[in-house]
Amino acid sequence: MKIHYQDKTIEIEKEATIQEILKEEIEKVKYPIIGATFNNEYVNLGYTIEKEGEIKLIDIASKEGTKMYRRTIIYILGKAIEEVCPDKKMIVNYQLPNSMFCEIENMEITEDILEKLNDKMNQIVNKDLPIKQVVMTRKQAEEFYQKNDISKGRLQLDSKENQEIYMYYCEDYYNYCYGTIANRTGVTKIFEIVKYEDGFLVRYPTSSHPDQLPQLIETKKLAWALNEYDDIHKILDVNTVYKLNKAVEEDNIKDIIMLDEALHEKKIANIADEIAKNRNVKMILIAGPSSSGKTTFAQRLGLQLRINRIKPITISVDNYFVERKDTPKDEKGNYDFECIEAIDLELFNNHLSKLLNGEEVEMPEFDFHVGTKRYNGKKLKLESDQVLVIEGIHCLNDKLTSSIAKDQKYKIYISALTVLNMDRYNRISTTDTRLIRRIVRDYQFRGYDAKHTIKTWNSVNNGEEKNIFPYQEEANSIFNTSLIYELGVLKGMVMPLLEEIKQEDTEYAEARRLINMLKYFETIPAEYVPTNSLLKEFLGGGNFKY
Repeated sequence: MKIHYQDKTIEIEKEATIQEILKEEIEKVKYPIIGATFNNEYVNLGYTIEKEGEIKLIDIASKEGTKMYRRTIIYILGKAIEEVCPDKKMIVNYQLPNSMFCEIENMEITEDILEKLNDKMNQIVNKDLPIKQVVMTRKQAEEFYQKNDISKGRLQLDSKENQEIYMYYCEDYYNYCYGTIANRTGVTKIFEIVKYEDGFLVRYPTSSHPDQLPQLIETKKLAWALNEYDDIHKILDVNTVYKLNKAVEEDNIKDIIMLDEALHEKKIANIADEIAKNRNVKMILIAGPSSSGKTTFAQRLGLQLRINRIKPITISVDNYFVERKDTPKDEKGNYDFECIEAIDLELFNNHLSKLLNGEEVEMPEFDFHVGTKRYNGKKLKLESDQVLVIEGIHCLNDKLTSSIAKDQKYKIYISALTVLNMDRYNRISTTDTRLIRRIVRDYQFRGYDAKHTIKTWNSVNNGEEKNIFPYQEEANSIFNTSLIYELGVLKGMVMPLLEEIKQEDTEYAEARRLINMLKYFETIPAEYVPTNSLLKEFLGGGNFKY
C-alpha cells in the first residue's frame, strides 16, 4: 500500500499502525505528536492503516492537539479516581480558561485527596501505558453493560444509529470519550490539579505554549455564571444529553423550552433593573465571542430598559475604523481589523465625551469599499433619559473608552456557556456550540457553506483569545446565551450542511467530529422555538431585526 505523508510516499507491505509507519518522523518533531488524521478523519497513533491514504500528524501545539490532550488527561483522571476512590464517581462540570472544573460525587475534596490523585496521575503518565480502542457489536456491548453494570459511554448504545460501540482500555480501566484521545498516557506530561470551590481544577497547557502550564487566573464571575446555569439545569433534570433526549421522547420538551426561555428573560430583566438603579450609567458596553447572540441580546435588553424608562441609543464601533492606510497589519502582512489599534480611539473617545456632556455630534459612517470615514449629516445628541449602547469585540477593554469615567460605564460579557454534558465524563464544548450556530447562520444569511465556516473558525478563535477572553472578568454582568435544548434544534439544519463536506476536503475531519457528536441528539422541531428566542438569530423567522 502507498501511504502519503507530507511530500513523501511510503510503501508498506502489510497493515501497520501510524506509530509504526512514521516512527522516525514522530520522534524528531519539536512538540509531542498526540494524534493524526488519516484521509481527513481524526485518529490516534495506534490506528491501524488497512488501505492507501494520506496521514497528517497532529502535535500538542495545534488546536485539535490541545483538545486531544484535554480529553486524554480527563481520561487519565478518571482512571486515577477509580484507583484512589473506587466507590466514588467523577463529574466533569465545565471548562474555565485552560482548565476543567471537576467534582467527585458525595465527597469533600481535601488537599490530601488531591495529592493522592496527583501522585496517581503522574504514575500513570510516567509508565506511558497504552490506551487501546476496543470495538464491540451492539450485541456484545449489551452483554458487556449488563455484566459490568456500568453507565460509561452508554449513550452510544441508546443511539440506534450506532452499530459499533467503542471503549478505550488502559490496563483494566475502561471508559468512552466522544472524540479522539492519545494512544499512550505518556504524551500528557504537563498538568496540575488544584483545589477550587467545592471541587478541583484540572489544568493543562495552551496550544500557543504547549510546553508549560499557563498562569492560573481567577475567573470568579465566569465560574459563577456557569455554576448558576449548571445548578438550574440539574434542578430541571436536563443536565445530560440522555436526559434531554428523554424529555423529547416523553413529549416534555416544550416545557423545557419554555423554562429555558423564561430563564433568559428573567436574567435580561435583572441586568436592566441593575442598570436602572445606577443613574450614573450612561453607556452600556456589550462584548462576546462570535455567535454568542449579541444582536438579539442587545435588542431584548433594550426592551427591558424601556420598561425602566431608559431609552437605548446604539452606536456602532465599526464606523470608527482608522483610514485604510493607517490600519495595522499582522505578522503575515494582512490588515488586522480586529486589533484595537484599528479603531480611531481618539475620535471615538472625543465623540463619546461630547455626547455624555450633552453636546451634538455628527456621526461618521465608514465606507468599507474605499476604507474611509464619511460624514453624511447624521447627527446625534443624548437626552437625559437615553443611554448609549455599544457592541463590539473590544467593549470590555477600557482602552476603547479610556476618556469615560468607570461609574458611567456598565459592561456586559455574553457567551454561549454550554452546561450540557454528553455524560458525567464528557462535556460539550462551548466553542462547538458557537461553531454550530455560526455554520447555520452563515448558510442562512451570509451565503457561506459549512466548509468555509470551519475553514475560517481557527482565525476567529485566535482573535477572540487575544481581544475578548482576557477581559471577561472586567464585566459588571455575564449573560449566558446558551439554551439547553438548542443543539437538538440546530441538528436538523446543520447535519445536511456538514454532510456536504467531502472526504478529500481538509475540513472533513471537523465535520465528522461534529456529526458524530450531534447524532446522539434527538431532533427537536424548529417550530417549537419561540419567535423572541435568541436562537432565532441563527434560525431566522424571529421578531428582531438583524
